[in-house]
Amino acid sequence: MRIAALLLVVAVTAEGGSRVTDVPAAASAGLLLVANKGDHTLGIIDPVAGKQVATVEQSGVTGHEVIASPDGHTAYVPIYGDAGVGRPGSDGRTMDVIDLASRRRVATIDFGRPERPHHPVFGPDGRLYVTTELTQTVTIIDPRTHQIMDRVPTGQPESHMVALTRDGKRAYTSNAHAGTVSAIDLTAKKVIAVIPVSKYAQRITISRDDRWAFTADQTQPQLAVIDTATNAVKRWVKLPGMAYGTATTPDGRFLVMALLNVNKVGVLDLQSMELVRTIDVPKAPQEVLVRPDGRVAYVSCDSSRQVAVIDTKDWKVERLIDAGPLADGLAWAAGGN
Repeated sequence: MRIAALLLVVAVTAEGGSRVTDVPAAASAGLLLVANKGDHTLGIIDPVAGKQVATVEQSGVTGHEVIASPDGHTAYVPIYGDAGVGRPGSDGRTMDVIDLASRRRVATIDFGRPERPHHPVFGPDGRLYVTTELTQTVTIIDPRTHQIMDRVPTGQPESHMVALTRDGKRAYTSNAHAGTVSAIDLTAKKVIAVIPVSKYAQRITISRDDRWAFTADQTQPQLAVIDTATNAVKRWVKLPGMAYGTATTPDGRFLVMALLNVNKVGVLDLQSMELVRTIDVPKAPQEVLVRPDGRVAYVSCDSSRQVAVIDTKDWKVERLIDAGPLADGLAWAAGGN
C-alpha cells in the first residue's frame, strides 16, 4: 500500500502538462528509479505524470546503478567512488538502503573494505548480488539483515556488471578492461569459464531462455553473442554504433540496446539475430530498462538529463522525462501490497 499511496498523492498534486493518457495504465503499478551521477542522488520518477517527483541524496560519491526490492518498497544504491571504471580515484565501500515511501536513506551497508561496489541484482533466492570490482568478486547480501553472506570470485579484474540465470545457479560478469566475461557456478562458488571478448567490453545481459549472454565490444561497434551451453562467443552482430546498456523484452523476442556514440537505440530480433530498427534518442544513451509488462522501454540519456520512454508496440519515443544530471542506472519498483 505504501507505493500505491505515494502514487495517488503524486497523481493528485502533479502540475499540468503531462500527457497521462499517452502512458499505459500499467505504469501506475510502479515507480521508475534513476541513479543521477551528476548530483549524487537517486531520482524517483512517476511514470504516469512523466516527471521526477523526488530525489534522495546518496551518502557518498557516487552511485552508478540501482535496484529495487521485489516488493517495490526499497531501493539499493552501491556507492562506487568518484572515478570511471579502471581509473584512479576514491574507492567506495558502502551501499545505501533507501525507503521509497518516506524517500529517505534508512541504512548503509558497509562492505568492510574498499571494493568499488557497482551493479546490484536480486537473485531468485531473494538475496542481493553486487559486483565488487577491487576484490574481483560478486558479494552476496541478505537484504533482510543487511549482512554479507558470501563472496564469490570472478577470476578477473574490473568485474563491472553481473547477470544471473533464471534458476540463480550461474552468474555472468562483464570484466571491463580485461575484455572478458566470467561464467560462474554459484553453487560451487567457482569460475567455470573466462570468455575472451575484446580489449574492452561493457555490460552483460542474458536472454530470457538463458541460452545467450550478450556483451558489448567497446573498441568497435559490435555485440558479442555468447552461447551459455559452451561458454564461448557464438557470433558477432555488427551495429551502427557502439552498444552500451542492453535489456531483453519479457517475451524474449528482442534485445533493446543503447547505442552510445550515435544517440540511438537499436532493436535486435533474437530469432534472426538481426538489427530490425533504430530509434533516435537524446545524447549519450546509457542504460535500458524494459518495464515488466513489456509495453515500454526506458533509456537513460546522461548528457541530456533525460529518460526516453519508448513504446514497444510501434518502437517510437512517446515522451522524454527530465531526470537529474548524468542520469545512468535504472530500476523498476513494482507497487507494494
